[in-house]
Amino acid sequence: MKNVVLLFFLSLFLFSCEESDKKVLPKSVGAINEISVVVEDELWQGALGDTIRKYFAAPVDGLPWDEPLFTIRQVSPEVFTDFVRTRRNILIAKVDSTKQAVVKNDLFAKPQQVAILEGGNTEALMAQVARFAPDIIGKFKDMELKESQKRFQRSLNKEKDLQELGISLTMPSIYKITKKENNFFWMERIIRNNGTMNILVYEMPLNSIPNDTTRVETIVKMRDSIGETYVPGREEGMYMITEKAYAPYVFDTELAGRKAVETKGMWEVKNFFMAGPFVNYIVEDKPNDRLLVLEGFTFAPSTNKRDYMFELEAILKTLRFTDQGQGDSGVVSASK
Repeated sequence: MKNVVLLFFLSLFLFSCEESDKKVLPKSVGAINEISVVVEDELWQGALGDTIRKYFAAPVDGLPWDEPLFTIRQVSPEVFTDFVRTRRNILIAKVDSTKQAVVKNDLFAKPQQVAILEGGNTEALMAQVARFAPDIIGKFKDMELKESQKRFQRSLNKEKDLQELGISLTMPSIYKITKKENNFFWMERIIRNNGTMNILVYEMPLNSIPNDTTRVETIVKMRDSIGETYVPGREEGMYMITEKAYAPYVFDTELAGRKAVETKGMWEVKNFFMAGPFVNYIVEDKPNDRLLVLEGFTFAPSTNKRDYMFELEAILKTLRFTDQGQGDSGVVSASK
């Protein structure tokens, strides 16, 4: 019996030691779309800094004026300690005899991504930045999307209207439905300076967007027709259209595990001075014999719009299909 008791307390002691050896990481901090770049001041002010800014502060597609991909906070290695290490996204670039390019998760905080680039001299390090920046940017953006979506959970919108389309979106409770008509849904959030952030959801016939050279033109016509029917301006003859002077960016992508087309560009109100950026996803939904269209657009006069559009993108990327086919999709009309 004494041996059993002794064995029990020995096991408990060893387990406690093992638990105490585990590293307890602090919670990561930082604004959305912000990164810390750890690099020597002299290198940051020279060609290496220019190269880092070229990629990580490149203009965001689809905005009315240049806004950087990330807000960059440069930190010298000497002060990269304690609280500074808890930033969510960190890029460390240093001249070292060891050539290295790696992204480590939860190194100093959680959740966190720390990208480490090393090269034998400044030129080699610049080459590392150029080669690995796209992959690192992708990882940082994924982290920011997840962080944004996690913040939605603080106050969730619990309206069930979108279930009528067999889908769900996760969004903050501050978004309210302002129009619901013929399977067309419009949700709006009021922001400062009398601005708004908006989400549109509707359906189109399955094969209505061709995958050929006319695709961009067809998407523009679709948006303009929907705008004329459902997104009016202040007076008769005013409605939302795709801005004529700004060619939209169109990409093949995937959403909710299904093929999709992403379009980023500028909208305007016909016959009225009012405009802003939009992001549009056309999702192939074969089980329901339809295309599902999700769009976010912002009206924010004289205000930077990067983070507003990023929030809308984060919401649209929470798309989930809750209905796998009902036979009658009840698509909205794209023309009068």
